[in-house]
Amino acid sequence: MTIEPDAVADLIEEHLSDAVARVTAPRIHDDEDEDAHFAAVVVSPAFEGESLVDQHQRVYDAVGDHMTRSVHALEIKTYTPEAYAEHGDGTLDDDLREAGLLPVDDA
Repeated sequence: MTIEPDAVADLIEEHLSDAVARVTAPRIHDDEDEDAHFAAVVVSPAFEGESLVDQHQRVYDAVGDHMTRSVHALEIKTYTPEAYAEHGDGTLDDDLREAGLLPVDDA
């Protein structure tokens, strides 16, 4: 069973408070959709005060059963909005501003 990166991002955003997620598929094998590898960048104020392990566990929980059926591996980077503003690569800035998670004038 296959799943698209956008569907993985939707699962994360639906299950994590105020989350903005970008999911890519840096590696998908051709052996009948086996070994689907995904990379997720997730920004949410819900991560405030949580350990990195707990943040990643929340992302795994959001992906749910797909982790055992259609996702072989999930590389995760998690940030609070403040941490993303300081350490993120900026590719989610527009989405975060639209969600009200970054100041509009931080351009």
